[in-house]
Amino acid sequence: MPGVPGMPNVDFDAIAKGMAMAVPFVGYLGIEIEEISAGEATVVLPRRNELTNHVGSQHAGALFTVAETASGAAFVAAFAVRMGDVTPLARSAEIEFLKIASGAITASAKLGVDAAEALAILDAEGKVEFPCEVELSDKSGTVVATATVGWHVRLKDPSPV
Repeated sequence: MPGVPGMPNVDFDAIAKGMAMAVPFVGYLGIEIEEISAGEATVVLPRRNELTNHVGSQHAGALFTVAETASGAAFVAAFAVRMGDVTPLARSAEIEFLKIASGAITASAKLGVDAAEALAILDAEGKVEFPCEVELSDKSGTVVATATVGWHVRLKDPSPV
């Protein structure tokens, strides 16, 4: 994936591959990161029987997880050059289920703030909070749910070793 201005040599492919290792639950559900760039990500929740609910559609918990995963991937990609310096936490999340979610579901996430702006606030204030908006769509492109994940990121405390 191409580099981003102000983010030299960020290997977005490595970030995508590393997400399932860093967050085992992502791998357990079989979520795949399809696209990732600074502040944006597209991930897919597969259609598997063990991820369905009592009516045969995707389970609400699985839909929430794919939305949170997409937001996390967008965040990690935006902060890739600083990940060793920060402690990120998903502070809040809200999801609205709009339609029955059948089949594989694609979650597309975008930070609600420019990555460079968020990094500047982080450097100036030691912390930054921002939303990440997520749309979940089925294979026909119908939006089945929307979510907002609120991220809180702070600089790690520099402590002597």
